[in-house]
Formats: sequence, structure tokens, C-alpha cells
Amino acid sequence: MNVLVTAGPTREPIDPVRFVSNRSTGKMGFAVAQAAAEAGHAVTLIAGPVTLDTPPGVRRVDVTTALEMLAAVERELPACDVFVSAAAVADWRPETCSPTKLKKGEMDGVLRLVRNPDILKTILPRKGTRVFVGFAAETGEPTAEAGRKLHEKGLDLIVANDVTAPGAGFAVETNRVTLLFPDGRHEALPLLRKTEVARRLVATFATLGR
Repeated sequence: MNVLVTAGPTREPIDPVRFVSNRSTGKMGFAVAQAAAEAGHAVTLIAGPVTLDTPPGVRRVDVTTALEMLAAVERELPACDVFVSAAAVADWRPETCSPTKLKKGEMDGVLRLVRNPDILKTILPRKGTRVFVGFAAETGEPTAEAGRKLHEKGLDLIVANDVTAPGAGFAVETNRVTLLFPDGRHEALPLLRKTEVARRLVATFATLGR
């Protein structure tokens, strides 16, 4: 299969120095890309700004902003059989970006934001027979919100996790996730290395694509 993966954060610039972003490091998305390549799939990885090496056998496309990531996904989507949306895309971006560094005296303390497009919702009309996999990084009990996103975004599978749980947040090598399916099934995995979570995820979505 041809697998398309997004990973990492996006950065939404305020000026050439400052930006709005989040704590994603891209580790989970890169692990999925690596596991898919190891399983023999052709993999394209669209990566936000991260400091990770490209997994062997993976074709990588680097982007910075949410709009750039959306454009890359729309460009790569026609060739893919499975789309794994693991990136932590910023929900908002500054309304304007100054071409020069803003001085303290020029800033009024109010950052005006506009909403970024939701990548999965935007491409949903083009889903066809493709398998769509999403991620829901939440706090507290993540399955209710993940279930809402599963149906709202037309997903075949969503991976939910509580980023405040020990060993399951950002910038760590492990994760504790629950897989949710449209038929109501839940599969809770124990605390595992992200590489093992990725292998199990790839084995799962490979069956959905048959």
C-alpha cells in the first residue's frame, strides 16, 4: 500500500523571530512512518519542523505552517491508499505576519488569530476508498472526544491518548493509547514504546485497507 503520514507540529509565524506552535516532537508520527516502511509499504512523510532523522526507505516532505501542510497533503493524497494524520496541526494562526521583527513598543499585547483549516475535514470529500487514521491527543479521559472526532471526520480508526498520563505525553519514547473504530469497538493498549505502538497500528490499518 501507499501510506501518507503527517507528523510533528506546525509553526504559525508572528514575525521572523516569533511563532505560535505546540509541544509535539513528531516522535509518534515518525514511528508510524518507520513501521509502515518496515512492513513493506511505500511511505511519504509530511513533517512539520522537528529534529528527527528520516526513517530509512521513507520519502520526506518538510513543511512549516498548517497551510503548507494542507497543500502538501492535497498534493500527495491522490497516490495514497492510507492517510495517517498524526501531526499536531495548530488550530489557529496569527491574522498577520510582520516581515520584520516587531519591537516591544510596537506590540499592543493582543495577538489576533484566525482559524486554520482542519486538514481531515477539508480532504474528507476526496476520501473515496482510502483508509483515514487520526490521532486525538487529549487531557483526562480522551475516548469521548476521540469518538466525536472519529465520526465527525469520517475516520476508519482514531488513536486516543491522554498526554498528561505518565510516559504517554510529548517528547517521550513511550505511549499509552486506545484505538477506536466506527463500529464502537475500543482496544486499549498498555504502555508501550512508540515504535511498538506504531507497529500495532500499521498491522491494524493494513487489515482495514483490504
